Amino acid sequence: MRIAADASPPRIHAISYDPDRLEEREIEDVETLASYREMSGVLWVDVSGFGSEPTLRRIGEIFGVHTLAMADVVNVPQRPKVEDYEDRHLIVTQMARLREHRSVELEQLSLILGPRWVLTFQERPGDVFEPIRQRIRAGVGSIRRAGPDYLAYALLSAIVDGYFPVVEALGEEIDRLEEEVMERPTPSTLHQIHEIRRMLISLHRIQWRQRDALSSLLHEEPSPFTATVRVYLRDVYDHSVQLLDVIETSRDLVVGLMDIYLSTISNRMNEVMKTLTIITSIFIPLTLLAGIYGMNFEYMPELHWRWAYHAVWGAMIVIAAGLVIWFRTRGWIGRGDIRSPTDRGR
Repeated sequence: MRIAADASPPRIHAISYDPDRLEEREIEDVETLASYREMSGVLWVDVSGFGSEPTLRRIGEIFGVHTLAMADVVNVPQRPKVEDYEDRHLIVTQMARLREHRSVELEQLSLILGPRWVLTFQERPGDVFEPIRQRIRAGVGSIRRAGPDYLAYALLSAIVDGYFPVVEALGEEIDRLEEEVMERPTPSTLHQIHEIRRMLISLHRIQWRQRDALSSLLHEEPSPFTATVRVYLRDVYDHSVQLLDVIETSRDLVVGLMDIYLSTISNRMNEVMKTLTIITSIFIPLTLLAGIYGMNFEYMPELHWRWAYHAVWGAMIVIAAGLVIWFRTRGWIGRGDIRSPTDRGR
């Protein structure tokens, strides 16, 4: 096994149940799992943290899990997949959860389905399985009357459905960024767009592979799931396909948002350049007049005229006002779109 140096110590939570009995506890000594395995009904052992190789190795020995399967459990991250080890089936998936400040946390979860038990291995505490625990405790639905394959289905369903709040939050963020792009985009806006785009690409890649893994579970023969449970599992597959469509749509929106951002920035730059060009065009003839009458030649007839100063000022004002009026009539300033000379009179 290759375990990361910063992995947290494992916490083991066991739930053993049947229609008439429920026992739930935190496991301090891993050896007590051997007695739990001998109990009737279904056993769910949830392990959070990979920080102890002896503990994980002993869990694999107690439940007869192949060493390669246990190596896949602690080898993170890796693509979602399904592996068959005779009557043990390894399912590697990825959970997605919303954290503070609407950030997205991705975490690998490995599920091993055995004859009368289910093992789940998480990188760290915290998951999307609390509603399932509540259903087991309350005896709601058919989960207490069903076998371990139904529990595995319920866990997979919770993982897939856990993506919908994440994608919905990303969609709301895309809507907010769209308004920001249309009103006043900044370099920070572009950075946020790139962050969402990278996250959607990761979610798309993960969900694509999870869909393939679910498809292989549906068509595998012999299947670890009964015919009744496979009907429910098909619904999980449909949710995965629907989720993939939503992610692809959001990804296309983000790509379009980047194009809108670049177009908006370009339009703003064009407006600035247009304003500067108009100002320059107005002052060029005025600068010409000022340059001519700023020359220190002795024989300039207008220099000795009584009203020369006022005449030059009047000419400059008339020229500037005439240019402004001309620009407005062509739609280059003020209201209206910029029109080409051939558009006049249409």
